[in-house]
Amino acid sequence: MASTTGALAVILGAGIGTANAAGKNSAPPAAKEAPLGAKDAPADLDAPKAPAALDAPATPKAPATPNAPATPNAPGQLTLPEPSGHYRVGMTNLHLVDKKRTDPWTSDGRVRELMVSLWYPATQTASHPAAPYLEPAAAAHFLAARGLPPNAVTLPTTAGHLGAPVDRKAGKLPVVLYSTGRGSDRATGTALAQDLASRGYLVVTLDDTHDGSEVQFPGGRLEVATMPPDTPASKVIAARAADTRFVIDQLDSIARGHNPDAEHAPLPRGLSDAVDMKRIGMFGASLGGAVVPEAMHVDRRIRAGANLDGQFFGPAKTRDLDRPFLLFSSQNHNRDTDGSWATFWKHLKDKRYDLKLRGAEHLSFMDYEVLWPQMAGVLGLSQAQLVQMFGTIAPDRAIKVQSTYLAAFFDKTLSHHDSPLLDGPSRHYPEISFVR
Repeated sequence: MASTTGALAVILGAGIGTANAAGKNSAPPAAKEAPLGAKDAPADLDAPKAPAALDAPATPKAPATPNAPATPNAPGQLTLPEPSGHYRVGMTNLHLVDKKRTDPWTSDGRVRELMVSLWYPATQTASHPAAPYLEPAAAAHFLAARGLPPNAVTLPTTAGHLGAPVDRKAGKLPVVLYSTGRGSDRATGTALAQDLASRGYLVVTLDDTHDGSEVQFPGGRLEVATMPPDTPASKVIAARAADTRFVIDQLDSIARGHNPDAEHAPLPRGLSDAVDMKRIGMFGASLGGAVVPEAMHVDRRIRAGANLDGQFFGPAKTRDLDRPFLLFSSQNHNRDTDGSWATFWKHLKDKRYDLKLRGAEHLSFMDYEVLWPQMAGVLGLSQAQLVQMFGTIAPDRAIKVQSTYLAAFFDKTLSHHDSPLLDGPSRHYPEISFVR
């Protein structure tokens, strides 16, 4: 099904989007939940592209609402919301090589290589440059894949300062790992990552080499997606779970005073002392959300998990999970419309939460929520198409609500700091409803 976002870029029948990612209410998923042991549906790209041809109605009707994002006249410099915590933010990239595994998406027997970013509370940020959203070669590929020349827009500068020292006043930092949607970059979780870092977390965003659209390694080497498009989702999830376990092992190495970076690039001062290996959580968006329970089964060091609007695949959804979990959905996605969520919910044996973000669509849980409205002019997207893709919630508000509730969840489950936000509806966040 081609649609206005290319076109929505989430093929509903594949299930990696939500049951209703196109904004149509009450319809069950096009692809039924596969029986245990049966081959599941292929996973499709979560990254929206500029539509080459519009196969959906040319003039879809958008709901009248004051919160609908406006289409700018010129994109210019793209921006992300400022982090809301009281810490400044540092960032460093790590090149990690797993010599015990071969890359599952290549045929030449090469070892598995990953790029990850670490976001953390920092000090002395004025003397460290702000990190770009994507490195140059990756940025050019990211734009070209959407039919845009390199000068069409300027991608954001992040709030993270490269290599800045860790702020020791933050103490030991709970760790939260992030897995993005299929075909997307780790960068698409930047808004949430830098916000959580500003609240006192060490956030680790993972790229999935040859699954992600583009991954840039040191020296400018660019690796692009080679994974076959019909790869079963459960195979993708298993590979990402193995990547996650390896990354946690490398964090443990850092905590022990070692530097696992393949080029031995200097680590930020104070990082080794800051990593708290006893408090690790994980969240993911879309397919990345389905990775989380599988990673939790593979590695018990992950003490809490959250899924941002992703359908579940593979055996993890039918196995009991004895650690806290948060389901966080868009406005038309819930346990009534997604059988995988209903099944998974029954197997949660610890604290469990099911939140719905009113006015949001599937892509609202990645940075596309704030970037695509700013790029609407060059992408040729109308106001109605933006609403179809991202719903009616204001972009900055969507990120604010998500980061606030993710922080409340991980504060409670990793640091035992209770928040009334998890007890029930809040007048401060009327967009959130609790699915009981």
